[in-house]
Amino acid sequence: MSKSKKYDFRVLAVGDTFKAEITRRMSATKTVVSKSHDGFATEEEATAWGQKELTGFMATQAERNKRKTEKKIKAKSIADAIAAEALIDDENELNLTDSED
Repeated sequence: MSKSKKYDFRVLAVGDTFKAEITRRMSATKTVVSKSHDGFATEEEATAWGQKELTGFMATQAERNKRKTEKKIKAKSIADAIAAEALIDDENELNLTDSED
């Protein structure tokens, strides 16, 4: 199985077929199915599918997380620049007010 604690897969027997599910741990007590496929004739086929899909799923999640992190960093730098500019404007207004006195 996977070494990840957050994502894993499981194989279930459904009648005379097998079903593989990619699962995600939401909390210590709750697990959610992120992806599933059923109709496998053997448990080995379902396990092979689960291992292959889990690897691809985790790679996709890693790429997605990287894109989101880059977006957050960019948004934060823009917000910081705007805040710095506003601070400079406030200081300039104070300096103008002080010099008029």
